[in-house]
Amino acid sequence: MSTVIKVENLGKQYRLGQVGTGTITNDFNRWYHKVRGKEDPYLKIGETNDRTIKGNSDLVWALKDINFEVKQGEAIGIIGRNGAGKSTLLKILSRVTGPSVGDIKVKGRIAALLEVGTGFHPELTGRENIFLNGAILGMTKQEIKRKFDEIVDFSGVERYIDTPVKRYSSGMYVRLAFAVAAHLESEILIVDEVLAVGDAEFQKKCLGKMGDVSKGEGRTVLFVSHNLQAISAFCQKGIILDSGKLHSINEVGVSIQTYMDLMKDFRFNANTSKKDRVNRTSGNASFQKLGCFKDGLINESNWTYKADEDIHFAFSCITNEVCEGLTFYMAFLDTLTEKVITNVKTNITTNQIKTGTIVEFKICIPKGNLRAGQYDLYFAIGNTNTTLFYDVIDSNINIPSLLIIPTSDDPHQNIGYFNTTYSVYEKNV
Repeated sequence: MSTVIKVENLGKQYRLGQVGTGTITNDFNRWYHKVRGKEDPYLKIGETNDRTIKGNSDLVWALKDINFEVKQGEAIGIIGRNGAGKSTLLKILSRVTGPSVGDIKVKGRIAALLEVGTGFHPELTGRENIFLNGAILGMTKQEIKRKFDEIVDFSGVERYIDTPVKRYSSGMYVRLAFAVAAHLESEILIVDEVLAVGDAEFQKKCLGKMGDVSKGEGRTVLFVSHNLQAISAFCQKGIILDSGKLHSINEVGVSIQTYMDLMKDFRFNANTSKKDRVNRTSGNASFQKLGCFKDGLINESNWTYKADEDIHFAFSCITNEVCEGLTFYMAFLDTLTEKVITNVKTNITTNQIKTGTIVEFKICIPKGNLRAGQYDLYFAIGNTNTTLFYDVIDSNINIPSLLIIPTSDDPHQNIGYFNTTYSVYEKNV
């Protein structure tokens, strides 16, 4: 496959709080260096784009030292924290803004959807904006007429097509904007996080369309999203940006796991000790160790699975008082709403357990029981005969999210169920 995008030593610098360099003297100095063929003196300074610290310079590198290539027909997911430089990169690639340093080579026409309503005029109707936006994106009038009905049908706003778009909701805006961009016969499609505005049905529809564009038509797609499930279902590779710098480029599963590791304060594995925690529920029994691993890899932590893989959890706890049996509870929560999606509850033992007993057990969630998605986790141990919890560990104690990625090429497919089954094995009580 031929290279359609090549980025070399790309950098973008901004001055905080001001336009230009701030003074006429600085503007003249920059111009004087340019006409003499010298390097811009203000590009020699500036700080890393870390939004969490104040810093000492008013110059900041939104992007710096970015190098990568994209082949024809590839679907690339760009992931990173807020402020990492993802949107800035897409704006540079789509020629909305220029780089401060570096070079970009693009082969083919680009259709970009960067912000809700980009290229739309609020006083014009949806019909008029289709022609306006299509023209901005490079479509001819005849091409727009030929695809008009298909665009309107895909957008799902036919009833309001002759209504000024200023009366549209943000979701209707992005539906129409994406429909126009997706039906442009471009070689490269660039899509920012704007799809998050749409509802779940429309997001699936968009992913399906982007899949058709990439796999069916051989066009290249660059996709920025915080929805790791969508990234894993649709993209072959992942680019991770961190504080304006290129962290890594890998196969999408590896990139997602790397990104999730970056989101945590430290790597968490089956041997990570929790025995020194003080925030217990009652303390009659307490977790000492826990981990998530693939069968046979007890010492290798893994929190990303394909939907056709078994998921194994290992736990170690100690009784600090005499316990009348021991019950284990685990819940899978929606990462945004914190609502429980499904749960597991089982008795480890109904027998009395003496003080100071170390109890170890493993839980297996068989493949196909969890739909593809991202889950926060909640673990608890308690009394068999009552609802009393002895100890609780949840996502507030540095437990990584569990990511289940689909195995099918069809991003519409929901694999498995939410009514989770499980098995307990290797108990020592």
